Amino acid sequence: MKRLSALILVFAVAFTVFFIGPPFLGKSFGPYPLMKVADVFDILTPLVLLPLYWLLYRMSQNKPLGLSGMVVFFVFAAFWAAGQGMHLSANSISHLLKGMESSDIYKLTNFYDEVLSHYLWHVGIVGLSGFLIIRQWQNTFNEERGPLWPLILAGVIHGFTFFLIVIEAGTAPLGVTFAVLAVLFGLIWGRKMIFQQPIITFFIISYAIAILFFIGWGVYYQGLPQFSELGLI
Repeated sequence: MKRLSALILVFAVAFTVFFIGPPFLGKSFGPYPLMKVADVFDILTPLVLLPLYWLLYRMSQNKPLGLSGMVVFFVFAAFWAAGQGMHLSANSISHLLKGMESSDIYKLTNFYDEVLSHYLWHVGIVGLSGFLIIRQWQNTFNEERGPLWPLILAGVIHGFTFFLIVIEAGTAPLGVTFAVLAVLFGLIWGRKMIFQQPIITFFIISYAIAILFFIGWGVYYQGLPQFSELGLI
């Protein structure tokens, strides 16, 4: 369980680095200036995070891997990778379409960049989170509980990052709804053995933190506007 707690913290930090890092890497990529450094960095995102999701899945159960579980995992991973890849390419191309906002190519690229890719990607994110929660609930650890502080720290980091990406992606109907359902599930069905279920503990903390930020943001702005709409980024 201690190894799983450490892995959860590594996952939360990596999740934040790869989602929050690209906006700070806007310089042109030297060997191929049409690309940004952020684009090159973002290529690594699924190559790092999807294996971490897989490790969480493997370590969250003490039973042999079942075919049905693997299929569900790979379906959500496919949504995740498809959305991320679509967003990476469409966002990169959109940088070259300034001044062409009325053209069809801009409208199509913007749809891929700002709508379809976001929802595909975030379906993968919440789908994998939900799947990990269910698998942990079905596979409670019986050994002595591990330290709680890595789960709290990881939950705060991941929860704040989840809030940021949902707000800026404009996927609040999906993200907020899932966060509420995840917390309710954890508190109602997972609370009795919460210390034997580190993944559920992590996600309860994470999505509870995200909900608090959603509420604060919604009250302050009387809605859930994107950061870019407010001129904050």
